[in-house]
Amino acid sequence: MNENGRQDPSDQHLLSQPLPRHGYMWALIVLIGAVAFVLAVWMVARDREMTAARAEFVAGSEKTVSLLMQRLDQYELVTRSGVSLVGSVARPTQAQWRDYVAGLNIDERFPAVVGLGFVGYVRHSRLPDLIREWESAGYGHLQVHPAGEREEYAPVLYFEPMSLSSKDVIGYDVLAHPVRRAVMIRAMESGQARLSAPMDLVADGASRQAGLAMAQPVYRGGERPAVAGDRRRALQGWVTLTFRIQPLLQNVLGQPHDGEHFKLYDITEGEPKLMAMYGRASDWEQYPAFVHTRELMVYGRRWQIVFHSPPLSVAAPQLTTLDRMLQLGLFSALLLSAIAGVLAHTEARARRIAHRLTEDYRRSEMRFRVAIQYSAIGKALLDSEGRIVDVNPALAEIVGRRPETLIGVPFESLFDRDPTLPPDPPFNFRGGVYRATRRLKREGSIARHAQLTYAPVPGNIGQDITGLVQVEDVTERLLAEARIRALNRTLEARVEARTRELQQTNQELEAFAYSVSHDLRAPLRAIEGFSRILAERYGSRLDEAGIGYLNRVRKAASRMGELIEALLKMSRLARSELRPEHVDLSRMATEIVDELRMAEPQRQVDVSIAPGMTVMGDATLLRNMLANLFGNAWKFTRQREHARIEFHSRINRDGLTEYCIRDNGAGFDPAYIDKLFRPFQRLHGAAEFAGHGIGLASVKRIVERHGGTIRAEGEPGVGATFLFTLPGPPEPDGARIDEPLGDSGPAGGPGGGMLASRWPGDRRGGAPEDLS
Repeated sequence: MNENGRQDPSDQHLLSQPLPRHGYMWALIVLIGAVAFVLAVWMVARDREMTAARAEFVAGSEKTVSLLMQRLDQYELVTRSGVSLVGSVARPTQAQWRDYVAGLNIDERFPAVVGLGFVGYVRHSRLPDLIREWESAGYGHLQVHPAGEREEYAPVLYFEPMSLSSKDVIGYDVLAHPVRRAVMIRAMESGQARLSAPMDLVADGASRQAGLAMAQPVYRGGERPAVAGDRRRALQGWVTLTFRIQPLLQNVLGQPHDGEHFKLYDITEGEPKLMAMYGRASDWEQYPAFVHTRELMVYGRRWQIVFHSPPLSVAAPQLTTLDRMLQLGLFSALLLSAIAGVLAHTEARARRIAHRLTEDYRRSEMRFRVAIQYSAIGKALLDSEGRIVDVNPALAEIVGRRPETLIGVPFESLFDRDPTLPPDPPFNFRGGVYRATRRLKREGSIARHAQLTYAPVPGNIGQDITGLVQVEDVTERLLAEARIRALNRTLEARVEARTRELQQTNQELEAFAYSVSHDLRAPLRAIEGFSRILAERYGSRLDEAGIGYLNRVRKAASRMGELIEALLKMSRLARSELRPEHVDLSRMATEIVDELRMAEPQRQVDVSIAPGMTVMGDATLLRNMLANLFGNAWKFTRQREHARIEFHSRINRDGLTEYCIRDNGAGFDPAYIDKLFRPFQRLHGAAEFAGHGIGLASVKRIVERHGGTIRAEGEPGVGATFLFTLPGPPEPDGARIDEPLGDSGPAGGPGGGMLASRWPGDRRGGAPEDLS
């Protein structure tokens, strides 16, 4: 910074110097190396975990295949045992077959099996013999179906366990069914058990389910002929085992666990044919982590099983931990590089700051000396002994001496000794900043005064400087303040005199009004009395016009009497002494409304008064005020069918409690609101609403005598609202209410201003109380 407070070009050059880059290069190298190391470790660990998860998934798939093949082998053993039974007795009876199947306990051991049956093989010429043999055995008539003539037949002779859906199986020619015929022919030609292609099976509930049939050939003599052509001639029949595919999987593998699902296809004919799906429905909606395909040769059929693993988060749960470790490693790498960058930046800035501090110190010293040298206020540096070390030209001009002559001079010697100062000299600066006004020792001219400000200022190492003193010549200011104080005293005397004159004038006006109104009552009584006597004694002698004139004289006298009575009331309001006490406005308003209802019991007026409105004031005057306000509201709502009057309180913008009396009566024109509170000013005709025009003027005077204010709001045909403020109950630390009050005040009555200051506004209010 230069002496003018602007930034020096050399500072701009210093701040624009580039930072050394080698530190940032090292930070970048640390970042790249750390990120590369973290990624390499993560990829190795991830590959290892994926390999382990895939191996575990494949092992589980092979276990499933093994369990499935074991169950099919068990089915083959069942069919072989059936072949042994048929070969041992040539042809078993129905009872023997039933007992044999019951002994196998198929329902419990093999729930997926629909039934175990024996299918006989006969040529067309031998079919009648088979039917007669069947009938002679007492089994009833054998109905071979479907009907039609064929070269060879293979009717189902036995089938157990028998159910409602399997009764129609007896006599069914399986060679008439393409899928069953294919498996029977292949079993006969191979002499071994063979599985059929997938086909629909009808369950007890008439629902169709995918199923398979296993066929085992039975030859006469019990041995399979070696020559393929002899096998058809030696064929006695087949033992068949029919089972459902889906229950087979559930019986062998149990209920599927989370993520375990696969699809079973038959690919014997080349094109895959879906036989069954194993797993939960929700598992098929998820993307598998691994897919494993296994092909099998199962009793003459080629099967394909496609295994789907759970999602990656389930199949390899350790990957989540590895991902978190990756995030932590990347964050650590970034943090490490950031630390390296911060260290490099700190090193560069430390060099710049060290250079700048050296330059700043020199410039700060220069600014300090320039500020002292050219300051318009006198300044001096003091040592520990109170002697002047350095001084500026402004101080030399104030004390009337040359600057070089003040060096080494005790600073206190420039001023008269002030006995009010503390015993320790201020230049010790033990109390921090210290201010004082002293008189200068200056020969000639008038006595000069200076405002002194002592402040501690540290010096350089080895330099005896302890403080700075600022000296400002305040002689002219002190003289001006003295003149202002003298002028204020003169103004106060004038105001006091004018106040006395105003009070005397107000008292004279009040006395005049009272005396005039009082003295006028005697002539009026005479006029009214003689008029009444004239009407009683000489009324018969007067014509109709004379009697009318006489009545008009009497009415005018009565009206004059009422006006004089109003003037007397106004005079009493100004002269009566206030007797403050706690006043419950809510209770007082309720009593006034009751009196109005008694005076006009035929009127129905809805009145609501909020409870708990308490103020401090003269009970008599406040009752007069409320009676006038409620009387006006009662009068001006006379023409309303549903008249309503409300009295409640609220907090206004100034934070004072404002009491509101609102009605829905005739209202008034807001353009004439300035006449509303003037005596004898009426906004409605006397024929429409009776009155003297003195009620609201009395209300205004009562409110102002209590130190409050009143205003009005209204609209013709809508209603009027009168809002006034009154002092509330005194606070606990407020003035006492039994102190004597003054006889006059600026509010137009005795003690108005004092009441306003002693009675803070009541801020309490409440919900309206319905008194209708």
